[in-house]
Amino acid sequence: MNKQNGKSQYEKMTQTPISSLIIQLSIPTIISMLVTNIYNMADTAFVGKLGNSASGAVGIVFGFMAILQAVGFMFGQGAGSIISRKLGQHDEEHAGIIASAGFFGSLFCGTLISVVSFLCLDQLVMLLGSTDTIAPYAKTYILFILVAAPFVTASFVLNNILRYEGKASLGMIGLLTGALLNICGDPIFMFVFDMGIAGAGLSTALSQVISFCVLLSMFLRGKTQCRLSLRKAACGIRQYADIVETGLPSLLRQGLTSFATVLLNVEAKVYGDAAVAALSIVSRIIMFVFSFALGIGQGFQPVSGFNYGAAKYGRVRKAFRFTILLSEIVIAIMSAVVILYSGSLIQIFRDDAEVIAIGTRALNLQCLALLFVPTCMVVEMLLQSTGQKLEASIVSSLRSGIFFVPAILILSRVRGLSGIQEAQPLAFVLAFIPSVFFAARFFRKLPQEENTTAV
Repeated sequence: MNKQNGKSQYEKMTQTPISSLIIQLSIPTIISMLVTNIYNMADTAFVGKLGNSASGAVGIVFGFMAILQAVGFMFGQGAGSIISRKLGQHDEEHAGIIASAGFFGSLFCGTLISVVSFLCLDQLVMLLGSTDTIAPYAKTYILFILVAAPFVTASFVLNNILRYEGKASLGMIGLLTGALLNICGDPIFMFVFDMGIAGAGLSTALSQVISFCVLLSMFLRGKTQCRLSLRKAACGIRQYADIVETGLPSLLRQGLTSFATVLLNVEAKVYGDAAVAALSIVSRIIMFVFSFALGIGQGFQPVSGFNYGAAKYGRVRKAFRFTILLSEIVIAIMSAVVILYSGSLIQIFRDDAEVIAIGTRALNLQCLALLFVPTCMVVEMLLQSTGQKLEASIVSSLRSGIFFVPAILILSRVRGLSGIQEAQPLAFVLAFIPSVFFAARFFRKLPQEENTTAV
């Protein structure tokens, strides 16, 4: 990309009104996430037709997918955060080095995870929370995911680099392509070709590979400021360490989400396949609701990082306030709608009285507690995008780790299945107060002076 285009992008990120800029960057991300989550829910609904055990297998594999996401987000958001600040400082050369290191590092780690998982497949599905009846379905499904694992982790990096450059619409094209192919592929492979749950796995794997190819083409065709180069990736251990340290909050958040999913499955399987299936369905619906706020937050990240790097601190403050307000409004509206139709929504995925009863209560509780989550999310994104590595890591550990793990271990033993339903909502609420503390601490230290130097 030539210097004139780079200058134009700098002006866009540092001069466009905050509300317009965040909405502009959020819309492609929200669309991508919505379509991806619609696919996830459609996948759950299609597989649910095969029975409770097959439906539970989706939740099991979802926990493994979260591990791949954790690695992908660690490299992607770690690299992206540094890239946005470097571009804000007009340092495109360093940004390209970081992009290359993040991309090839994620490919290597995805391959390593795939190989190790193949060697330990039986132990893996049980560790993820399978019951004896769910395990055969989970093994069939996860085999296809393992083949696609390197493409999954690398796709997260490519998408995040595009977002942090302020080109979320290009990332949307890649993600939408994969998600739409997946939605179409599920019924074809599962029912037309009579492959059952193997068809769901094959559809997912193929769509991930195609999505990766579309995203990579954006870089190969010169649509980005950052250029990928194997030579640049051999840049020394310091660059990789910087990416990992910056991306650690994402690894913790996604890794703990995966661990929380596994722990939830382990605790729920005591109450049978219906409980595992119900909580898996609830997780998909909550992720769909939260994806609206998460998309807004991901529109905020490049604005925060870019303007922090450019020393436009007033814009960082305005972006933070606007993002919390908008995401809270969206979450409140979506949660109200879901609570109103909670039983019917569960029934769409699995028309089983026990699944509906367990899922409805869990879904209502999580929707109420979800109102506390946008603040936690935006604080974490603020700290990560501005390079506050330790603080961001602590905040990212709260919802699915520091508060959730003791909550579910204690409540499941004190209140049984009811306690399992209550653990995640309680963790959402408890994470709110420390998040506010870290935000106040950050803004007290943030300089008041503005960089008014012309581009």
